[in-house]
Amino acid sequence: MDTTSSRSRKLSRRQLLAGTAGVASAGAFGGALLAPSTANAAWDGYGLRIVERNENGGRLQYYRFATSAIGWNPAVNVLLPDGYHTSGKRYPVLYLLHGGAEDFRTFHMHHNIIGLTAFRDLIVVMPDAATGWYSNPVSSNTGARNWETFHMAQLLPWIDGNFRTFAEYNGRAVAGFSMGGFGALKYTARYYGHFCSVSAHSGPASLRRDFGLVVHWANTSSAAVELGGGTVYGAPFWDEARVNADNPMQRIESYRNKRIFLVAGTSPDPVNWFDTVNETQVLAGQREFRAALAGAGIPHEWREEPGGHFFRQHIFTQDLNGMLARLRRAG
Repeated sequence: MDTTSSRSRKLSRRQLLAGTAGVASAGAFGGALLAPSTANAAWDGYGLRIVERNENGGRLQYYRFATSAIGWNPAVNVLLPDGYHTSGKRYPVLYLLHGGAEDFRTFHMHHNIIGLTAFRDLIVVMPDAATGWYSNPVSSNTGARNWETFHMAQLLPWIDGNFRTFAEYNGRAVAGFSMGGFGALKYTARYYGHFCSVSAHSGPASLRRDFGLVVHWANTSSAAVELGGGTVYGAPFWDEARVNADNPMQRIESYRNKRIFLVAGTSPDPVNWFDTVNETQVLAGQREFRAALAGAGIPHEWREEPGGHFFRQHIFTQDLNGMLARLRRAG
């Protein structure tokens, strides 16, 4: 199905980096509200140690962790529903994954996630992932960068252990933009019993098409930004087992009995080479993926809209409605 609407403002990598640089030392809220470092805090049963936190009684909570999975201290924003502190209810959780060269603050600072989720009974978890492609890389020259381990083996159980969630299949959704859309599709397939709803907003769904262009892009971008020349999938020869395991096109049966929501732009910016390559590949890969889902008789929703590689807030609002209809209701 096609939908049309006014184009959301595109956020370039340069704009994002400039916007986040001014608050790099202030966490999610600003230095005046940031709690002091708790470097002597104990390691918990999840392999994490909180080194900074801001639990200010509002909806947005901030945590920074020490973890052996990552060679620096990654952070997460946890957005609570209105009334969480007094309701006593349990809530479903959305894991919302950012794109490359972004961070845990992106949806808060640039995409109005607080406003978009107002009065919705949903916890939103927004973790750091750098430009790690939601993976444990084949190689790293900058220390541990095991983002999949951090998210799935440590953070997810930590969230269930520290917030009033439904720690079950029908209690979790995962969504993301760009690299995060791929991460959402990947985690859904690799951890079948964890998420009942998956959404990819301009996220690639086919790793091997066009001679593996997305694999090459994952390797190149992670090597340049995150891994100091290391790679996610290996170079010059790929770890084929990892590509097979991560490629949504090769995991079609893993999406059965889930809600699936896909978004892509149909008219990338001809002036912006990076945008054009990104969304052209996203669109083609999502169409290939949708055809495979349809061939397997797996229901799914999709939106194609004019424009390029940017996060469309109005479509995300539609997506939220679908998630909440599929997830277990708060109570």
